[in-house]
Amino acid sequence: MRDLRHFIGRVLRKLSLYFLESPKEHLWFNGNFTSWSEASKECDTYASPNILEAVKNSLLKVKSGEAVYERDSVLFDKIEYSLPALIGLLYATASEKGRLNVLDFGGSLGSSYFQNRGFLSCIKDLKWSIVEQKHFVEEGLRNFKDGILNFYYSIEECMEEVRPNVLLLSSVLPYLPDPYATLHKLLSHDFKYVIVDRTPFLLNGKPDRILIETVPPEIYEAEYPIWFFNRERFLEYMNFAYELKGEFFALDPMTLKGEDTAYKAFIFTRK
Repeated sequence: MRDLRHFIGRVLRKLSLYFLESPKEHLWFNGNFTSWSEASKECDTYASPNILEAVKNSLLKVKSGEAVYERDSVLFDKIEYSLPALIGLLYATASEKGRLNVLDFGGSLGSSYFQNRGFLSCIKDLKWSIVEQKHFVEEGLRNFKDGILNFYYSIEECMEEVRPNVLLLSSVLPYLPDPYATLHKLLSHDFKYVIVDRTPFLLNGKPDRILIETVPPEIYEAEYPIWFFNRERFLEYMNFAYELKGEFFALDPMTLKGEDTAYKAFIFTRK
């Protein structure tokens, strides 16, 4: 019965996207679920193996020089920089006298590292650590680990070995079942700098909202739950221990119709 409901829900969502959304828009969202578990019953999760396979195949081409840039498994013929993230990384490097030690939480197989390595290659003291799902870490250790880029199964394992001073959260908080609990755990390690990038926010004062994101099939077949955060609540939470250094519009398009929303990026420094 669950599989039947899942199938019917997916068909209805794709029909609504076909008739209601502009073909120029790249990501689609709908629904208003009361809990993460309710939304999860209607779709896949970010642990789906086809996502890893798509990202791996694209990033191997970037690593080998066959392709220039990858984002969300899609290859591009030129790099689209996330300027807020790059500004935050270079600001931290300058503030730390040439040291950049990043914990890229949920950083896939190194998408942000490969995106920015052209500007970071001159940094003499550079480490980039990724904490990810088990199957991503296994693939990362097998095919992508090098003298700078490394992969870890847990926050604790990473912190014990390399002690990062920068926390990068790029397009990861919206895909966690309990993002504030994870954020609390991460911030307990007292990073000096926190960069939040490519994260959707509600700007109209409405509470956090759970939707389903449908990925266009030309990228890969997937649907998964996603949070849109209340901006004021998020900034108030961060304000307990961190100062907001800068706020920016992020790289991603905004496609949630009828709402005052935007993908945002923030740079924080520890108080």
